Amino acid sequence: MNQNNFKDILLQRFLKYVKINTQSDPSSDTSPSTDVQFDLASVLEEECSDLSLSEVFLSDKCYLTAKLPANCKKSIPPIGFLAHLDTSPDISGENVKPRIIEKYNGKDILLNVKSKSVLSPLMASELLSYTGQTLITTDGTTLLGADDKAGIAEILTAIEYLIQHPEIKHGDIYLAFTPDEEIGRGVQYLDTKRFCPKYAYTIDGTGCDLFEYECFNAANATISIQGLNVHPGHAKNKMKNALLIMLELIGMFPAAERPEHTEDYEGFYHFNEIYGNPEKTSVDMIIRDHHHKKFIARKNFVKTAVAFINQKYGSSTAKLKMKDMYYNMRDQIEKDIKVVNLAINAYEACGIEARVIPIRGGTDGAVLSYRGIPCPNIFTGGHNAHGRFEYVSLDSMEKSVRVILKIIELFTMEKD
Repeated sequence: MNQNNFKDILLQRFLKYVKINTQSDPSSDTSPSTDVQFDLASVLEEECSDLSLSEVFLSDKCYLTAKLPANCKKSIPPIGFLAHLDTSPDISGENVKPRIIEKYNGKDILLNVKSKSVLSPLMASELLSYTGQTLITTDGTTLLGADDKAGIAEILTAIEYLIQHPEIKHGDIYLAFTPDEEIGRGVQYLDTKRFCPKYAYTIDGTGCDLFEYECFNAANATISIQGLNVHPGHAKNKMKNALLIMLELIGMFPAAERPEHTEDYEGFYHFNEIYGNPEKTSVDMIIRDHHHKKFIARKNFVKTAVAFINQKYGSSTAKLKMKDMYYNMRDQIEKDIKVVNLAINAYEACGIEARVIPIRGGTDGAVLSYRGIPCPNIFTGGHNAHGRFEYVSLDSMEKSVRVILKIIELFTMEKD
């Protein structure tokens, strides 16, 4: 393999991976949440062994780790690359039928004749920037799985290139392919004795130029309202309708601070599921903010709202369960900014102007950064994840491989 045919190898790998269903399941308490994730992990385990990588290990919780040992005596910081095995539970990832659009003409793409699903620049304006490129889309009935099987293909293609070109010197390179990222458990059981670089990168971003090293601080909360249900014909001065009390509580939250009205560094409150009846009603919500002090203030606001309901309707009316999920990785990464600067330099060396923006979500890199391995995020080339309009640019996938290789090269020039 040479740098002129990355696309062929990437396409071959990617098409193989996306045809393997790996949906995770947030309702499952097991790890992995679904056994199907082992189907892809086992394929990758065999590939890593065929590449003669060392320390190839697939754990009983579906974490695949491997290592490409250093091929020079120079002291070089060990680095790592991660991608996740699972696809979103939001839409089916079974029987994926990818379509290849060569030399995209900038017009609407009819994904499915029967359902009349159309991927259009009117709904995805960035499509126009890929005119003339090779796109891989869905058939309009499932997601594609570029999130994050494109990242897996890019990592292994870069590693295979290094193996085929031993004249390229490098330090120890660690790989990890993890389950359940889409449901917030991606590196929960990752063994950092097996995956132990000094710096790492998740290959899990969108677009063709994105670079991310900050994310939300995140908490999840469940609020339950205990009402008093009596026959509506005799309810005067007796009934406490839990549904209506819950709606009153939700109405206390500022409408302008919902996800649909926020962007960039603006945090939000998001009520994502409500269930119940006049006797008892519960709501699940998430709290997000990039700024730690504002994050604390948001959690305190939730507590205050619950306290108000209890003051108004009785002390045992509302109950709150709240748990922090992850924190902004920027706070950890800025302690050793080299991992950011080298990546941005790698982008520039590949002719890419890095678009550095905050992640409006979470990432495995956030949790890993707080476990002592600074871990920003690099683009894969994918767009419209978690839906039937997902697509990826093969040209951008190739750029991602080149960025990975350039990062490795620049680290080789560094001293540990």
